[in-house]
Amino acid sequence: MTTPAPDPLARRSAGVLLHPTSLPGRFGIGELGPAASTWLDWLAQTSQRHWQVLPLGPTGFGDSPYQTLSTFAGNPLLISFDLLRDDGLVEPSRLDALPPLPADHVAFGDVIPLRLALLHDVAADFSRRASPELQVAFTQFVDENGWWLEDYAAFVSIKSRFDGRAWTDWPADVAGREPGVLAAARKELAEPIAHARIGQFLFHDHWRRLREQAAERGITIIGDLPIFVAHDSADVWCRPELFALDPAGRPTVVAGVPPDYFSQTGQRWGNPLYRWEVHEAEGYAWWISRLRQVFTLVDVLRIDHFRGFAAYWEIPASEPTAERGRWVPGPGRRLFDAAAAAFGSQPIIAEDLGVITPDVEQLRDELGFPGMRILQFAFGSDEAGAERPEQYPENAAVYTGTHDNDTTVGWYHSEPGKDSTRSAAEIALEQHRVRTALGCDGSEIQWNLIELALRTPAKTAIYPLQDVLGLGSEARMNVPGRPWGNWQWRFQWDHLRPEFAERLEQLTRGSGRG
Repeated sequence: MTTPAPDPLARRSAGVLLHPTSLPGRFGIGELGPAASTWLDWLAQTSQRHWQVLPLGPTGFGDSPYQTLSTFAGNPLLISFDLLRDDGLVEPSRLDALPPLPADHVAFGDVIPLRLALLHDVAADFSRRASPELQVAFTQFVDENGWWLEDYAAFVSIKSRFDGRAWTDWPADVAGREPGVLAAARKELAEPIAHARIGQFLFHDHWRRLREQAAERGITIIGDLPIFVAHDSADVWCRPELFALDPAGRPTVVAGVPPDYFSQTGQRWGNPLYRWEVHEAEGYAWWISRLRQVFTLVDVLRIDHFRGFAAYWEIPASEPTAERGRWVPGPGRRLFDAAAAAFGSQPIIAEDLGVITPDVEQLRDELGFPGMRILQFAFGSDEAGAERPEQYPENAAVYTGTHDNDTTVGWYHSEPGKDSTRSAAEIALEQHRVRTALGCDGSEIQWNLIELALRTPAKTAIYPLQDVLGLGSEARMNVPGRPWGNWQWRFQWDHLRPEFAERLEQLTRGSGRG
């Protein structure tokens, strides 16, 4: 009998939120190579037990990891050029000849074509340059992952053939996957399809090595899974019957959330909504495959917008904002029961932020999933009975902030009208409440909140690296509802000052989380 793996969330622990794209390096974007290994060493040095990342899929328009071209594939932009060189797949001189790229942010417009051009050449020479061991591993990867890999490779190759246009703008017979037309397209595009397979193998091979290094250091990786998928994705193109679409393949209703802390008009994400009755009739097979796949990459999974499984905000596709919509019941625990029956229970963090109703809390608690607490939301009210950090439940993950929040320093010093819906008076009152509750003057607010997170009863404490570094709004990862300028932040090694590491290690151990 196989012994179940220990639950990484069962004991008091702490970790850092950092997407791999934010890692340092000379090739324009963070990679899954030596820099990531050094990052793991720093986490271990500071007694951190978790590395939380954002979704790892291939990004499309807008560069958002929450809007990917496939929920099953990995992002080839994260492939390590250093590991390609070490494996003999690219000449060192080719890397030395690459033009300089910014070190403090990801300039996607420059990075993407540069990296894709090099990866194209690596794939073209793969059969000649790859070692016998690597070629065997590639063949095994294709055999084991063909159930999603072939559709993904065809999708991105056809998409490139039509200049990146959304699949609903392709010729109707291609968009509709007519068998004869699709077979002809696969034959015509055999080379780019083969290159897409190799790109996926390289991503998964580099990620596998990194995850093994994390395990050697006692560090678990917390992944992230958006509840919804992008409309312009292999997922929707291949299985349109699973989504609420019109005969032309366009969404009839889309996902989002009503007006809230982040936006006065709500958030209209635009993702197609599921036809849950079709998923249920199939025994939730697509979702089971999705969950099984992501757990091959991570140890713990944060499910974004968990409340959508209880009820989700349905917006008519014709509406320009999220203000007009309605709540519609989701699948509830039936989906998770089906997944548990298929491959056992897995450690999941339920992102239960936003408009949370008793049915959401009941579903979370029935499933035993820890919910989330955000310290930046803890000081906006002085109402009697409002949950305070010292009252957080043990079965919870507490964050100073997430990728959608401003940094702690930026939040504390925020200005009215600048990525904030709060007035000057509201900001001043919240600052007063923070100083009063924490007995501080606000000069080291980031450390005050990190220490508070570590002291709470919640078993899991997470903070973005930006907070450890004491950075302001210039280091913010994402502003919800803003279509540009997101996902670009990167740190540099000299930001990890020794005194930061020493202080974080002492606080972590002092809170019983080391």
